[in-house]
Amino acid sequence: MAIAELSLYQQAVLLLAGLIALTSFLMLGQSRLVRLVLVFAIQGILLAATTAMVAYALDFPHLFISAGLSFLLKGILIPIMLQRLIYRMGLHRELDTIEHPARVMMGGAFLMVFSYYVSLPVVAHSPLVTLNAIAVSLAVVLLGMLLMITRRQAVAHVVGFMSIENGLFFAAVVSTYGMPMVVELGVAADVLVAAVVFGVFFFQIRESIDSLDVDRLSKLSEADKP
Repeated sequence: MAIAELSLYQQAVLLLAGLIALTSFLMLGQSRLVRLVLVFAIQGILLAATTAMVAYALDFPHLFISAGLSFLLKGILIPIMLQRLIYRMGLHRELDTIEHPARVMMGGAFLMVFSYYVSLPVVAHSPLVTLNAIAVSLAVVLLGMLLMITRRQAVAHVVGFMSIENGLFFAAVVSTYGMPMVVELGVAADVLVAAVVFGVFFFQIRESIDSLDVDRLSKLSEADKP
């Protein structure tokens, strides 16, 4: 089916799915933590917009609550918390360099193609929107994992973890029209608690090794007792 034959709602879903996938690629290529968190905030806003659009187009009022929570938590609150931690720890001027960035980006492109290839048998009898939703969701999850693998700063690992949750939430909203409200509220609370715990974890690492470079953790050794 050609894109022109789809409804306005389906075309909007495809556009937002592409933008969400693009933000995952942008996060993969960012070397500054401040910009990384900014792109993550944009991804959260796009996710909230997708949820609100699904709620309006399909008449699911409970999804408006999910859209509001996504906007407040993933688009505003958590990014502000991460930005404050970055500036408080003096990481806003540091570069989280990537070894072989071209290979990393090529790996991200391969994961995107792989996601569509894996999704084809699953949604063989489903519409184009469902195929793209599942494929993009899987790609966002895999790109979030790749971000965590290739980065050294703990903040980037947290952003990758939150991006994985965004990918799963996107599939739940577009493919299944949302989870039960109790589950969505529980997930939102868990995400907020995780952000707070990660913030405490950052300070503990900083006090122990004077850095948030996780590569230094492998060099730690137990001190000899007198």
